[in-house]
Amino acid sequence: MTLLTLHKGYVPSEFGQLHFVECGAGEPVLMLHQTPRSWTEYLDVLPLVGAEHRAIAMDTLGFGASAKPDGPHSIERFADAAESLVDTLGLDRFHLVGHHTGGVIAVELAARLQDRVASLLLSATPFIDDDKRRTAGERKPVDHVDPRPDGSHLVELWNRRRGFYEEGQEAALNRFLVDALTVLDRVEEGHVAVRSYGMDRRLPEITARTLAVCAPGDHYSLPALEKFAAALGCGTRVLSGGHVPLPEQLPGEFAKVVVDWAAAA
Repeated sequence: MTLLTLHKGYVPSEFGQLHFVECGAGEPVLMLHQTPRSWTEYLDVLPLVGAEHRAIAMDTLGFGASAKPDGPHSIERFADAAESLVDTLGLDRFHLVGHHTGGVIAVELAARLQDRVASLLLSATPFIDDDKRRTAGERKPVDHVDPRPDGSHLVELWNRRRGFYEEGQEAALNRFLVDALTVLDRVEEGHVAVRSYGMDRRLPEITARTLAVCAPGDHYSLPALEKFAAALGCGTRVLSGGHVPLPEQLPGEFAKVVVDWAAAA
């Protein structure tokens, strides 16, 4: 198979420039990454989806190469920026994919845009309800480390996520480290935004045909599949392997699920 060229670009927004990467042609598929990642979470997925679609992965506002405005992050503000990118790129109707935090942003975007979202794929997306919001303050930091002169905080950050990756997947873990270091002073804010989001009040506004998927090793998000099925009446699927960084660990299987789900819409 001929590898597709990845094209990088920026669009203006009220927050500053928003960075995205795309390849392919046809019906658009917009992919949103987890916290504190960037578009590189979909590095190996993009050309596979791009073989059938115009595959687009954006850097969430405040992450990657997108603008990093002052003020508190929120799922609503992340979605404001994603909506701005969608409008500027002229995506009148598109398929929407979100992984972890990206899935939560996708919920808000799908609730707003409704019929403009041709299909919705929620990957390892946490289900946020009153119980999650009530206990948000009790959660330990996920990726926060205090910088130290000897650089030992780099090892600490690496080890925070090491258990999610198998031996031989160090390149993907390197990409995580680069993304996290880019936003180290605000690395937890995406997680905080997720836990305070009023998701359960927005789910009834979603009209897109929805599928919720998860990796079997991702015990953080796996229980959410049943909750999404109950709230949306959607189908669910557990993939053949993987953990939190599912799109990087099983790009072929992940891309096939994306393409098949878009085709069924």
